[in-house]
Amino acid sequence: MNRLPGLDLLRAIAIVWVMTFHSYIVWNITDDIRPYWQFGWMGVDLFFVLSGYLIGSQVLKPLAHGEPLRFGDFYLRRAFRIFPAFFVVLALYALWPDFREQPGMQPVWQFLTYTVNLLIDTTKNLAFSHVWSLCVEEHFYLLFPLLAWVLTRRASLGKTVTTCLFVLVGGIALRSFIWLHWMQPVQGADNNQFNTVFLENIYYPSYSRLDGLLAGVVLAAVQVWRPNRWARMQAKGHLLMLAGLVVVATAMWIFTDREGFVATSIGYPLLSLGLALLVCAASGTQSWLGRWRVPGAGWLAATSYSMYLSHKAIFHLVQKALAAYPQVHGLAAFACYALATLLAGALLHYAVERPFLRLRDLWLRRPAQNQVSIGGIDSASA
Repeated sequence: MNRLPGLDLLRAIAIVWVMTFHSYIVWNITDDIRPYWQFGWMGVDLFFVLSGYLIGSQVLKPLAHGEPLRFGDFYLRRAFRIFPAFFVVLALYALWPDFREQPGMQPVWQFLTYTVNLLIDTTKNLAFSHVWSLCVEEHFYLLFPLLAWVLTRRASLGKTVTTCLFVLVGGIALRSFIWLHWMQPVQGADNNQFNTVFLENIYYPSYSRLDGLLAGVVLAAVQVWRPNRWARMQAKGHLLMLAGLVVVATAMWIFTDREGFVATSIGYPLLSLGLALLVCAASGTQSWLGRWRVPGAGWLAATSYSMYLSHKAIFHLVQKALAAYPQVHGLAAFACYALATLLAGALLHYAVERPFLRLRDLWLRRPAQNQVSIGGIDSASA
């Protein structure tokens, strides 16, 4: 199976970044080290860009060659990839209340229908709330192949650009409207309501978090339909990497006020642009980012989906276990949390994910050794 080490590295960074951000569940992190974890939520946006690039490549490549898009195969592949591990973790959350990092949980049917990110009550039901990003991706998996098929029946650059601009500008306009009309009226007067409106109407819903997926799809479209331009971009890998780091750093500066108007309106597309530049640099071998093989990055990339699903609950269980051992603290406690998370993710990956991937290959009669995984990211993102 062909792998791109740069994309493995980015995916590994994304999962570690996200889990570090979620460490507030169990660690009393002081303001002194806050800068190291406060932007960890951006790992989810990195997952979105990677998924947009991967799924965009899978869908657009046959269409670009005039081949039919096999919708059944596509959705079946996604089902075998996403559902097994997700259903196992969801069952643990539903049947074992002590497994939950928070006592309140949305109804199970919302998780099964991937509507929890649209219906969640963040004031009461935050258990397994991080699955909101999987809901966004599921909506993307459902709709994007249909949209791509429609746009390529009579291919037109104008239609494609118009659609992309609609998603981009529409997202900015929608988030701006929500901030001005729903968030600003309660700003300063009710911080809890301000944060609730932000989470439930801007941060979680699919309709306002399409920027990263769009950026990834645009990368895939350039690679598929403009291979010469893609090659010229790849040849400037170090410049792309540097530009991506500068843009991401600028986005971080804007997101210092994460719930502010500028951040919520234009911060997400700016962040997605910077991450897309890094993904483009990592998808070739012309930059340091694309060539550097970091030991363990490939394994973290492969198990990232299982770790993402389970890590908050594992943090919680370890916290309960360590309550009886107050002498275990600091770096020792950190090691316990990290080791438990890695072990749980590995167990879920090897016991559930991989067997179903083998079953998928048998079902579709496509031997795994003949398939290509783009950077080891043939999985759901966080």
